[in-house]
Amino acid sequence: MKKILVCVVLLVFAVSFLPALGAADSSAQGSSGTNAVFPILNHFSAREFTTEPVTAEELNTIVTAGLRAPSAGNRQPWLFTVVQDVDLMQQILPQATEGNILIVVSGAGDGRTNGPVILDCALAAQSMFFASQALGLGARQYTNPGLIERTNNLKTELGMPEDNNAVIVTRFGRLPAGVDVVSSASPRADPEEKVIYR
Repeated sequence: MKKILVCVVLLVFAVSFLPALGAADSSAQGSSGTNAVFPILNHFSAREFTTEPVTAEELNTIVTAGLRAPSAGNRQPWLFTVVQDVDLMQQILPQATEGNILIVVSGAGDGRTNGPVILDCALAAQSMFFASQALGLGARQYTNPGLIERTNNLKTELGMPEDNNAVIVTRFGRLPAGVDVVSSASPRADPEEKVIYR
């Protein structure tokens, strides 16, 4: 019974993306009908991107998904900084290329001890991650301390308030031809190792 409940919760969560995404194109590169409906089940962290740009419509869908993310008490404590300028992107992430987009999700606090804000920002970033993959785009998330420090050192250039700190940076872009989302995904532990039913 509990397994059925978990499946229903995942189904409701995945389907909740559809109104924000509109009709996801099931023929999009790297996606099948299953991926379009269940991006959460088939997501992967992209390692290669082309220089073909993300469209304004795709970007709007991604940002909308982030804005619709859940947050504690509906506080929505996040700020999204959409970076399209290549020089600025490369100051944060040297391997970023023309056509990519970086979205910096920041929130008030030091980025280490402000747990509820960090959690809410992470939920927003994950919503954008899944939305991008439902659109057939690639995404990769970065939280390593060096990159976060570089990002925080660019607050003025990024327009971030002084009391905000970056929580996570996500790179979005188009995938090279022939990338298979299933074989490209990192291996995951067996459910028996990570899930307890009582």
